Amino acid sequence: MALHVMEEANRCLQCKKPRCREGCPIHTNIPEAIRLLKEGRLNEAGRMLFENNPLTTVCSLVCNHEDQCEGHCVLGIKGAPVHFSVIESYISTTFANQMVKGPAPSNGRKAAVIGAGPAGLTVAIILARYGYQMTIFDSKDKIGGVMRYGIPDFRLPDSVLDDIAYRHLELKDIQFRPNTYIGSAVTIDDLFRDGYQSIFVGAGLWRPRKLNIRGESLGHVTYAINYLASPGAFHLGERILVIGTGNSAMDCARTAIRHGARYVSCVNLTDTLTASQYESSYARLEGVDFIYNKCTLEIRDDGVILADSMTDENGKTVPVSGTEKLYPCTGVIIAISQGAESNLVTTTKGIDTVRSGLLTVDEDGHTSRPGVFAAGDAASGARTVVEAVANSKRVAEAMHEYMQSLPLPVLTDYPDAPRVETMDVNAQAEQLLP
Repeated sequence: MALHVMEEANRCLQCKKPRCREGCPIHTNIPEAIRLLKEGRLNEAGRMLFENNPLTTVCSLVCNHEDQCEGHCVLGIKGAPVHFSVIESYISTTFANQMVKGPAPSNGRKAAVIGAGPAGLTVAIILARYGYQMTIFDSKDKIGGVMRYGIPDFRLPDSVLDDIAYRHLELKDIQFRPNTYIGSAVTIDDLFRDGYQSIFVGAGLWRPRKLNIRGESLGHVTYAINYLASPGAFHLGERILVIGTGNSAMDCARTAIRHGARYVSCVNLTDTLTASQYESSYARLEGVDFIYNKCTLEIRDDGVILADSMTDENGKTVPVSGTEKLYPCTGVIIAISQGAESNLVTTTKGIDTVRSGLLTVDEDGHTSRPGVFAAGDAASGARTVVEAVANSKRVAEAMHEYMQSLPLPVLTDYPDAPRVETMDVNAQAEQLLP
C-alpha cells in the first residue's frame, strides 16, 4: 500500500497553480500534502488535512474524485491523473491514530447541533476547537447520518465513522444524544431554554420521494433510503428492479447483489445516467443491467409496467402510448431522491422554509430566526459529503461570530431551595441491612 501511495505521490508535478485544489470543493492543499508526505512529514500532512476537513478520512473514500481533484489534474488531460484519493486515505487514516488530544479549554458557552451527519459533525468539531460545549442530537443510535445509513459498508466502512466518534467526539468531550428526534418531545425552544446560545440544523433528507403510481405500497417494494439503512431486513428475491440511476441507485443495486439477488436492473427515464462514471462502472462490473428511456407506470405483484419515454412540446418527459410492457421482477427499490421532514419546522416559530421544506438561509447559514443556523441537506437539498463539509465550515465561523457577540450566560441560582444532604454509599448500605 505505502509503495503504491509513494508511486502516485512521485507523479505529482507540484503545479504553481494547482488545478486539483481548485477542483476540490473544500480547497484541500493537495500539492502541499503530497510534498510533506514525500519529505517524510506524514504527521504534518495529516494534521493539515484534518484541520482543513474534519471528515478527510470519509471524503478520501466517497468523494466524486473523477469530477473534483483528480478530474482537474493536469496529467489527466492526456493520461492518468494523480490519484489523490489513495494518498489522502493513506495519510488521514495513518495520522488518525496520533489524534489523542483532549478537549479545548471551555469558553463558558454551549451550542447545539441537530443531526449527526457530515454537516452537523463538521460544525460540532470546529466549534469544539473554540472551546464551546457541544451537544449533538440525532434520531439514530449512532453518528454518521446518511454516511452510515445511506452509504453501503463496502464503500464506507462503519469503522471509519466509529473512529471519528472516538477521535473527534469522545476525546473532545462533545456530547452525543442518540435516538432523540428534535421536533417531538424536545424542541428548538427547549434547547434555547436550557442555555444553548446557538443551534445548528443539519438534519438529513429522510423522507423518500414517491413515484405516486399504483402499486407503490405493495409488500415487495421499498425506498432506497430505507433499504440502504438495513438491507438485511428486506427479502426482495433474486430479480430486482431499481427505479433510478443516481449514485444511491447504484448503491442499492450493488447492495442487492451482495444480499443474494441474481438479476438487478436499473431503470432510467432518459438515455443519460445521473450516477458518476466511477459508480456506474462498478455496478456494470458486478453485473447490473440498465434499461434506458423508460417511464414507470405501475408496480404489480409480478413486475413493473414500463413504457418508452419521450419529450413533449413543453419539455416534459411523458410515456409513449402503446409501448407499455411488463418487466418481471420479485422486488422493487425506488431510488429517486429524498425530501425534508417537517416536524422540526412545524414545532418551531420563526423559521422560514421554501416550498420543498428546505430551510431558508443566507450565504452564512443564518435562518430567519436569530441564533438558528443551517447547512447541508436541510438547507440546500441533497449534496455530496465534501460540499456539506465546505458549507458547514463557513456556517460554523458565522455561529462563532454570533455567539461571541452575546453576553456570557449567567446560571440561575436558587438560594432558598432546600439542600439535600448526601450520604456515603457504604453508610447508607449499612442502614439498610437488617
